[in-house]
Amino acid sequence: MILEVALLNVRSGEGSAFEQAFEQAQAIIASMPGYASHQLQRCLETANKYLLLVQWRTLEDHTVGFRRSPQYQEWKRLLHHFYEPFPTVEHYAPVFANVAAQQGAPAGVPVADSRRQSRG
Repeated sequence: MILEVALLNVRSGEGSAFEQAFEQAQAIIASMPGYASHQLQRCLETANKYLLLVQWRTLEDHTVGFRRSPQYQEWKRLLHHFYEPFPTVEHYAPVFANVAAQQGAPAGVPVADSRRQSRG
């Protein structure tokens, strides 16, 4: 899995309109091949700042499959005019993950890197 990370600075006073537009736009991204999940989070300390996290199967699913699709033009139409400045988008590959905590186990339980095979 690849994690797309975009820090979104929305024009002052446009947060509510942006959230409404994103509610509509999220169906576009969720329909794309290779899409796994997404989150849009609002910053608590800075007004009009959001964090978009999207999980893709591969980097190309985002950079080629989504960005070169006709659906991307609709995504741009709905959202891009809200950004000031235009966001930088970066992609991350997993190194370690605490999946046990996500599944309700106590925090701090070590979890092996999913790329490594367990030695039984």
